[in-house]
Amino acid sequence: MKKAPKMRLGIDLGGTKIEIVALIAHGEELLRRRVTTPQGDYLATVNAMAALVLQVEQELGQRGSVGIGIPGSVSTLSGKIRNANSTCLIGQPLQSDLERVLNREVRLANDANCFALSEAVDGAGAGHDVVFGVILGTGVGGGIVVRGELLVGANGIAGEWGHNTMPGEQANRPCYCGRRGCIETYLSGPGLAADHFAATGAALSPRDIAGFSATNPACEATLQRFESRLAWALAQVINLLDPDAIVLGGGLSNMARLYDRVPKLWPEHVFSDHIATRLLRNRHGDSSGGRGAARLWQEAG
Repeated sequence: MKKAPKMRLGIDLGGTKIEIVALIAHGEELLRRRVTTPQGDYLATVNAMAALVLQVEQELGQRGSVGIGIPGSVSTLSGKIRNANSTCLIGQPLQSDLERVLNREVRLANDANCFALSEAVDGAGAGHDVVFGVILGTGVGGGIVVRGELLVGANGIAGEWGHNTMPGEQANRPCYCGRRGCIETYLSGPGLAADHFAATGAALSPRDIAGFSATNPACEATLQRFESRLAWALAQVINLLDPDAIVLGGGLSNMARLYDRVPKLWPEHVFSDHIATRLLRNRHGDSSGGRGAARLWQEAG
C-alpha cells in the first residue's frame, strides 16, 4: 500500500480568528477550519490551537507537523513572545506551552513572515529569487524570502519595516510599540482612517474612503497621500534589499489602484536609473498565513 504524503499543519493566529490548514505535497490543501480567538485569554488561546490540531488529525487520520504564524515574534533571548499586538501573548512561552500540550516540536514565525513564505513558494512571488512580503492591515509587517528560504535574521526581526520611521513625515504619531512616527501609523488600515479624519474631520473606514474616492475629492486626496507614503516607504526597502518582487497582503492590498500608481511614484526615491522590482497582489489572500505557517516545515511532505 502506498504511503500517504506527510501532512503539514499551519495555524494562522489572529486577533479575532484562529485558522488551521492542512497541506500535503506541492501545496495541496486537505482541509481548513476556523474558530474565534479567545479575547485576551492566553491559556484559552493555547488550548484552542491545540484542540484544532487534534481535531484535524483525528478527522484526517494522520499526524502532521505543526507551524504557527503569530502576530509578534519569539525573543531570541528569552524564547517568549514579544512585539505582539495581541498583547495577551507578550511575555508568554507560547512555543514551549504548545509543545508540551501537543507532545511534539512546534515551529513559530511572525505572521508576515508566513505570508511572505507562502507567496514566495507558490503564490504571486513564485519564481522570483528575492521576495519581500508586505502586510497592510490592522498593522504593517514584512517578511523576506530568498530562494525559497525565510530570512529570520540574527535578532529575529528581519523584514520588520513597519516599525521604521515613516520617511518624509514628522515623527509625531504615537505607535503601540512605544515609538512615534512608525510606518505602521501611516500605512495600516487604522492609520489610513486616522489620516483622513485628521484632514477632514470625517470618520470613515478604509473601505469607504476607497469606495468614495471617485466622487469625493477629500477621499481621493487621502488615497493619494497614502500612495505617496507607500511608494516612499517601499523605496527604502528597494534601496536596501533590491527584491525581485514585493507582494502586498492584508485588507488594504485589495485596492487595485496601488499596483499601477505606487510603482510610478517610487522612482523618485530609488537609487537606480531602472527599477525591475515588481509590485504584486497576493495569490492566496487570507489563506497565506496558514499556508506559510505549514511551510515552516519545508522538508515535510
